[in-house]
Amino acid sequence: MVNYNSKLVSKVTGASLRQIGYWDQTGLIKPSVQAAVGKGTPRLYAFTDIIQIKTAFALRKQGISLQKLRKCIAFLKAHLPEIEAPLAELRLLTDGETIFVLTDDPKVIVDTLKRGQLVWSFAVGEMVQAIRETVGKLTMKWTETVRVGDFAYQVVIEADTEDGGYVVECPVIPGCASQGETREEALAMIQDAIAACSEVVVERKGEALATGTE
Repeated sequence: MVNYNSKLVSKVTGASLRQIGYWDQTGLIKPSVQAAVGKGTPRLYAFTDIIQIKTAFALRKQGISLQKLRKCIAFLKAHLPEIEAPLAELRLLTDGETIFVLTDDPKVIVDTLKRGQLVWSFAVGEMVQAIRETVGKLTMKWTETVRVGDFAYQVVIEADTEDGGYVVECPVIPGCASQGETREEALAMIQDAIAACSEVVVERKGEALATGTE
């Protein structure tokens, strides 16, 4: 299972790090993978947590109170198995005061709070698909070419969804890997790692020749 840190969740959902932290502290949406314990411990969220945070962020923008938002999030938590992979027709409906859930039967409206006039529609199914696509783009692997001395090396770089930043490795040199806060920093770091690994290889070959063990 892939876990997601707060920074990545913020990028995917649009919610600020402050909002995400506040919702955790108040118990609205807590990270289901790993809670923040002390300074420097990252919050780790599951994909279903991201659905809840994206929904909460969208509803707050429409003026839904925290009290009513809690009821909506409670509904989502109770129906996550079907909401994680919902029909495209699954929607939340609100007039800024009341939240409704439109089920897979468009003729049936489940009123989670009370009845009111509908003026805004929030497509949960479309949102989940958009989240999947955004997460996929942010966590995909890239192949880059870096030059170290007279040689070119292909390296693989990807986002670190738990600790943040990026990790990068050079597949042709076993164990040669590095990381950085940005892609550019990670690529610069892997060049240094490749150079260091190459020096070790040369030294070992020299030692082997000297001892006749090659």
